[in-house]
Order: sequence, then C-alpha cells, then structure tokens
Amino acid sequence: MAEMIEGSSDLESTTVAIGRTAAVVKGGRRFSFSALVVVGNRRGRVGIGYGKAPGVPVAIEKAQKDARKNMFNILLKEGTIPHPVTGRYGASTVKLIPASPGTGVIAGGTIRAILEMAGVRDAFSKAFGSTNAKNLLKAASVGLRSMRAKEDIAALRGVDLPASVTEEMLALGAKYAPKKQDDTQRTKGPVNKVGQKSGGRHGGGGRGRRSDRGGDRGGERAPQAPAQAQAPAPAEPAAPSPANPAPQA
Repeated sequence: MAEMIEGSSDLESTTVAIGRTAAVVKGGRRFSFSALVVVGNRRGRVGIGYGKAPGVPVAIEKAQKDARKNMFNILLKEGTIPHPVTGRYGASTVKLIPASPGTGVIAGGTIRAILEMAGVRDAFSKAFGSTNAKNLLKAASVGLRSMRAKEDIAALRGVDLPASVTEEMLALGAKYAPKKQDDTQRTKGPVNKVGQKSGGRHGGGGRGRRSDRGGDRGGERAPQAPAQAQAPAPAEPAAPSPANPAPQA
C-alpha cells in the first residue's frame, strides 16, 4: 500500500519486500531487517531503494532515502508506455507492452509497484527467468530507462514516421471509450411509487422485506381503511296464525 513520504508533497512510497536475517552470537540471535521500496510521483518519475537496519521502520526509512537519490524520469504517453520494451538484469528479463485505455496494469506485485509509482495506468508485462524481487525491479527500470520518443527518432533519421501502434490504440480508445456520468446524473438505486428508495430483492424498505410494509426498515404495516358499517335489514312481518290473526284493514 502506497504512503506519502514525510517532507515531500508529491512523492509516494510502496514497500515491495521485507527480509530478515539472523546472526547467532554469544548472547543469542541478532536479527537484521532489509527493505526494498519504490518511490515515485505517479507522473513519470520513479526510483528504487534498498536499506538494512536492526528494525523494520528504520530499514524502510533508509530505503526511501536511497530511492530518492536514485530517481529517474520515464516517457509516458497518455497513461501508457510509448512502445514495447525489454529490460534485462542478471538472470531476470522483463518485457513491457503498451495497452489501450481501460486495460489497467497487468503485472505481478513487484513489477506493478514500479509501474504504478511511475504513473503507468495501462500496460502488459511478462517476466522471464529469475523471479527475485531485486532483479525484477532493476530489469524493469532498465527497460523504462531505454524508452525513446518517436519524435527524437524521427529527428535523428530525418524522416517522418507513421503513426505507431500505441497511437492507434489511444485513438481507438478515445473514440470508443464510454463517457463518465456526472455525479448529478448518477442514481444510487431505484425508487418505488411512494418516493422511498427501494432495497432488497422485494423492493421494500428493509433487506428482504416486502414493499407493502413501508418504512425505512420495514416497520409497521400501512393502516387499512375501516370497513363500512352495514345498516340492519328491515324485519319481515310475522306470518298470521290462529292465536295471532292478521289485522283487518
């Protein structure tokens, strides 16, 4: 995880590896820690540092100071590298390939650290040979240092070079990339008929509750209209009988 460096407003540091060694002495074991960090401003400037100390925080601080001394600039082209490049150091070989916008950094944790700190947002990478963290970082730095701009090559040769593959990918990405929605147009969720934000699979106010139980957390039921009182039916006249004769008109 990247962290800001004290005393600098734009430099960030990320720790790639922490090593521990132990020396057996008369009183027991004496531990020593080493730190490998990458420092960069995410705008084309990056550096690698290595430090050792009896404690981890001191080792990281020494590595950050070493990285700030060895920082270098790289070429960026709209968030990616201008052309494919291969770097070699020791038994490690790292190949970096530009990618179209939206691809992201497709790399392992070691190479991803130096690419992100340098400001690369879209790129492919492939490592060959040794996977030692130091060698991979140094091989990637060799490749990044060896990149050259197309304008410089055209000026040296005295010719006009056609559009590169990277420029074609960037043009297609700008043409077909979806536009970002404004914050005012983004909706956080569907709204039901009563003007409340629906939640859960049934659309109710609470999780997993039905929408007919209104309220923010699926509270009380909605009051129902009282039933209309029915008027009593008129009593029918009793049937005539010998003991109760019908009245004469």
